[in-house]
Amino acid sequence: MRKLFFFSILFFFALTLFFMWFYSFREFRFGYFVLALLGFLTALGIYDSLQKKHAILKNFPVVGHFRYILESISPEIQQYFIESNTDGKPFSRNIRSLAYRRAKSVNDTHPFGTQRELGGEDYVALRHSIYAVHLEPEDLRVKIGSIYCKQPYNASIFNISAMSFGSLSSNAIRALNLGAKKGQFFHNTGEGGISPYHLEGGDLCWQIGTGYFGCRDENGDFDLEKFKEKSRLPEVKMIEIKISQGAKPGHGGVLPGIKNTPEIAAIRGLTPGQTVLSPPAHSEFSNPKELIQFVAKLRELSDGKPIGFKLCIGRTEEFVEICKEMVAQNNWPDFITVDGAEGGTGAAPLEFSDSVGLPLEPALIFVRATLDKFNLRDHIRIIASGKIISAFSIIKNIALGADLCNSARGFMFSIGCIQALRCNTNECPTGVATQRKGLVKGLVFRDKAERVYNFHSNTVKSVSELIGAAGHKHTNELSIHDLVRGDEMVNLANRYFPDTVNTQV
Repeated sequence: MRKLFFFSILFFFALTLFFMWFYSFREFRFGYFVLALLGFLTALGIYDSLQKKHAILKNFPVVGHFRYILESISPEIQQYFIESNTDGKPFSRNIRSLAYRRAKSVNDTHPFGTQRELGGEDYVALRHSIYAVHLEPEDLRVKIGSIYCKQPYNASIFNISAMSFGSLSSNAIRALNLGAKKGQFFHNTGEGGISPYHLEGGDLCWQIGTGYFGCRDENGDFDLEKFKEKSRLPEVKMIEIKISQGAKPGHGGVLPGIKNTPEIAAIRGLTPGQTVLSPPAHSEFSNPKELIQFVAKLRELSDGKPIGFKLCIGRTEEFVEICKEMVAQNNWPDFITVDGAEGGTGAAPLEFSDSVGLPLEPALIFVRATLDKFNLRDHIRIIASGKIISAFSIIKNIALGADLCNSARGFMFSIGCIQALRCNTNECPTGVATQRKGLVKGLVFRDKAERVYNFHSNTVKSVSELIGAAGHKHTNELSIHDLVRGDEMVNLANRYFPDTVNTQV
């Protein structure tokens, strides 16, 4: 697209010179106008190519302005002919705009009242208190590490969810990690291993997927020594075993061949250019007993760092069996990441994204209640993941049972993602989810790192304001009693928490 633009400029410039020669300047004044227009467009194109704030304009000089023009046209055209502010999928324009404004640290207030349809079974709201309190955002941290953990980690309540180098570009990974470093929150590596771009100084949660990328032998099996070496890197604060993810549970990760560059293949121990399909299940364990033993092994190899696992809830009885095994072995993970079926991914079969797995809300309530039943809740931290962007979505999921939250797409928005839905094609126009060098260059990682920091800082600040509005001083005081919803919430509350006060809209 960039080459096409510049060739077009040269073509029209040559055409203008022809007209000027054919008619001469004095007799054909239209040539002056064309020359001035081309001069303006050329200057604009040069400026767009050199500026660092907007990846779209840097990657698509001049042409990229049409996107901003369309967004600036009257609200009626946007609302009635493109999309409404609240109906965009998977995220509405209101939510995307909120993320952009907080990332840029500009006015994030909203005019003229809510645009939501209040009431009904999909409505959820916070029960505020008339005795609101003030609290500092810096105090909202959670200790992760059970009695078996020698190196507990003091985590932020809001962190970067799993996105690997491969699904995202090198500049995107660097921006996220530098932002995490400044904001003192953790950055989940995703299952693609630890790349050089993850080592900018930010805290890492190293994710180990079914492909064991970064700690695999030549046969694709788990390599104990490689894991031991990398798990003891000072940047690695936690290790997460990826059992399944919400967008495609039971399927395994997918890296399209077009994104599997020689650099990525070397990091993962693969052949370049081939589409990578991670196995649907781990080879190191095949039952609850072996899973808990694997958790204990990784904790020992990492010299006592927090170990957890991530899963999307499907067959609830299987999670119950895992909890029984924790009690039987008198050992457990330090954290469990619950990924909702509404979670995102760069590439997944539609059937898996639309029709497999339990949504985050009922999954959280189930996991929290099950851990309570086996007296494990006080030992294990719960991390929620799945369409979490706003401060209220953090509050809601913590009230339902989580201790802290992760977000992938929220932080993607903060570094410039426009929800173009081209993550699986290697054609991401903003340089976020692509390996095309020409597009990646458009994402200036140091500038975007500041936006990552701003997005996190402003969101956590908003969380503190909401908690204060509810009359609490920390997220650990939140419970399902703080939420009001329709019949579905009341039914779930009655099922798992019989003593819960019935509160309806």
